[in-house]
Amino acid sequence: MTDKDVAKGLAGVVADYTAISKVNAQTNSLLYRGYPVQELATLPFEQVALLLWNGELPTDEQLAEFTAFERSHRALPPALKAVIDALPLDSHPMDVCRTAVSFLGACHPESEDSAPEAELGKAWELFAVMPAVVCYDQRRRRGQELLEPRDDLDYCDNFLYMAFGQVPAPEVKTAFNVSMVMYAEHSFNASTFTARVITSSLSDLHSAVTGAIGALKGPLHGGANEAVQHTFDEIGVIAGESQAAAKARAKEWMEAALAQKKKIMGFGHRVYKNGDSRVPTMQKSFFDMVQYYDRSDVIGLYQGLAEAMDEAKGIKPNLDYPAGPTYHLMGFDTPTFTPIFVASRLTGWTAHILEQRAANSLIRPLSAYRGVDERHL
Repeated sequence: MTDKDVAKGLAGVVADYTAISKVNAQTNSLLYRGYPVQELATLPFEQVALLLWNGELPTDEQLAEFTAFERSHRALPPALKAVIDALPLDSHPMDVCRTAVSFLGACHPESEDSAPEAELGKAWELFAVMPAVVCYDQRRRRGQELLEPRDDLDYCDNFLYMAFGQVPAPEVKTAFNVSMVMYAEHSFNASTFTARVITSSLSDLHSAVTGAIGALKGPLHGGANEAVQHTFDEIGVIAGESQAAAKARAKEWMEAALAQKKKIMGFGHRVYKNGDSRVPTMQKSFFDMVQYYDRSDVIGLYQGLAEAMDEAKGIKPNLDYPAGPTYHLMGFDTPTFTPIFVASRLTGWTAHILEQRAANSLIRPLSAYRGVDERHL
């Protein structure tokens, strides 16, 4: 066997069928169940979640049923709050998300029930409670108390309320909703494939989601939105600086980083050949937040880094590049960015868990042995 026979990282390997999402190469569009994601970004996140789970956009009756269920399952269970409180404040928020899902699975009365109805119910429950996990963890690190959810608010309004204690302005809510739709699903990425591998062994849904969170924690998969903000922080925003001057500083930083062969997060994507199709929509939301918060001082850095990378490597931004600064402007702490990703991607993960369960085959690839020959004592 030669190196040509081994697909490192499973690159180029088609592992299974899926009806959940694809990238249309002709239009360079990410499709959820056939719909371009940039069109779906105009819908409330709850409708997009139901589309991913069910295959079709919900009827009014289906949406009303789901909305009532979601709003009644938002509260952080006291036992889970105690578990989160027991975790050290210097642990990463992704550790909190992973532990929370594992704990919920251990306590769930139907954890071993793999019937489609039971699995979908567990997916709905995780969707409903994860904002409370993410928001409470950020608040406790700030020395703030837990805010109980409000059942008079929709998903995104309530998410932002639990984080900051006030109902967001419509512009902020819209931008946040766009980000949640954009992050919800992306075919057989590392975390989704992890969830499918775990599911293929006939393990439970919470174990599969816990494993997916573990995969997303890795900096080569998730965390790029955090890394983008760290880059912005390292370069620094100078009050009153012109956009031209900020662009020049950003380009200088990028050139030095590339010369040192640093890995620059927020750029490039294995799937897209002509740029991430999600970026224009998310970038518009970022620019809307820049205008809303009167923070034009960050535009120069944003444009300067992107232009420098394109000129040097021909590599364009991915979704994380505008998403990270958008969350920063909203007031989220940088370590909370990837947990927000979790709250969104739960929909895609659980849709894939349901799909894997429906036509299961144990995922068990082969390996090429490269060690010593047989030997004896």
